[in-house]
Amino acid sequence: MAGKQVRDGAVQERDFFQDVMDVVRQVPRGRVTSYGAIANYLGAKRSSRIVGYCMNNAHAVRPKVPAHRVVNRIGLLTGKHHFATPTRMQELLQKEGVKVKDDRVVDFPKRFWDPMKELRV
Repeated sequence: MAGKQVRDGAVQERDFFQDVMDVVRQVPRGRVTSYGAIANYLGAKRSSRIVGYCMNNAHAVRPKVPAHRVVNRIGLLTGKHHFATPTRMQELLQKEGVKVKDDRVVDFPKRFWDPMKELRV
């Protein structure tokens, strides 16, 4: 989680950007999560927009980050314009078995992966 962490008796600052990337790397193939769900998991419930900014730079991060698995709270592919082509985000999701219609994940509640439930807090 973002904030402070104690390691070997010393308090260290955590990097929110890195924490976002770490959560997104854990979203399974064929599932999606939302900017808000990530922010909530990281203890920054009102920071979904900042999670989105982090996703804008995910293409430059190593190891790779499956940013195509992060959508808005109703399943819309709002980040699609940050991919190489306007259809690339949809193509990547469909390759993983996620159906998309009119820029929206079909069966979003079924495909939704909530880090609060799936990861230890």
